Amino acid sequence: MDTPKLMVGCPHCGATNRVPADRAGDSPVCGRCGQPLLAGHPLELGDDTFDAVVGAARLPVLVDFWAPWCGPCRAMAPAFAQAAQQLDGRALLVKVNSDDNPGLSQRFGIRSIPTLVKLQHGRETHRQSGALAAGAITQLALS
Repeated sequence: MDTPKLMVGCPHCGATNRVPADRAGDSPVCGRCGQPLLAGHPLELGDDTFDAVVGAARLPVLVDFWAPWCGPCRAMAPAFAQAAQQLDGRALLVKVNSDDNPGLSQRFGIRSIPTLVKLQHGRETHRQSGALAAGAITQLALS
């Protein structure tokens, strides 16, 4: 069975890169310019790629369940991105659009958004509902 591939746009040169889902936590670099692809950016996952990435992650994974219509979700997005920059190489920050990925939302019992779920070795270790500041997100990811 082939490992699912994530399509990740390079923030430096704009090239689209196919990254094996099970290697997303390994600090992938752009095939064209060699710059880091995910450095300081949350990874957007869905029903089809979530298990491959989270299952292979050696780092703690912090998942932000959100939706585009949610005001608190949009307000927390810059703080989540800031935390991703601060945690680069120490934790993998992931965003899951709960509207587009109902299977994951149901599996994790998401009842309100934003909800942050911390996973270690694929198992949930902590959950926090409501918008948080970057410092609190960083602390949650490292706790």
